Amino acid sequence: MALRTSAVPSAPAPARTSFISQPSGSGGHVATSTGSTPVMSPELESTLAMLSSHRSVLGYMLLSRGHPVSIIRHSGVIFEGEQGRRYASVVGRIVESVQGGLEEVHAGETDGDEVRFMRIRTKRHELMISPDDRYLLAVLHDPAT
Repeated sequence: MALRTSAVPSAPAPARTSFISQPSGSGGHVATSTGSTPVMSPELESTLAMLSSHRSVLGYMLLSRGHPVSIIRHSGVIFEGEQGRRYASVVGRIVESVQGGLEEVHAGETDGDEVRFMRIRTKRHELMISPDDRYLLAVLHDPAT
């Protein structure tokens, strides 16, 4: 079986230290409904700007990891409004499901496996998900572009 390579931008590897710090007084919780915006590192800002400017990228979402998953920041009209909330919910469920499957497969092991990066390709799009301990980065792009 041959591996295919493409000129598609790769999402950054998940950081084990967070690129995002919470504003003081937030207690570590992101409250997007109150207008509280996490402070992003220059490295993350640069990465998100690069992703947004790539012609095949339809959009990205930076999500908080929790119940329910909430959108911290997004780019692209595909992630606007109700459709964005649906994508956020589905991305959260995908990551939980795959992580649960890994835990089931590695039951009894002390140093179980964890999801680092996922790439899901459909007829029309490709969804790349990079989970972190506290955040999820999801990038949607058109592989035909």
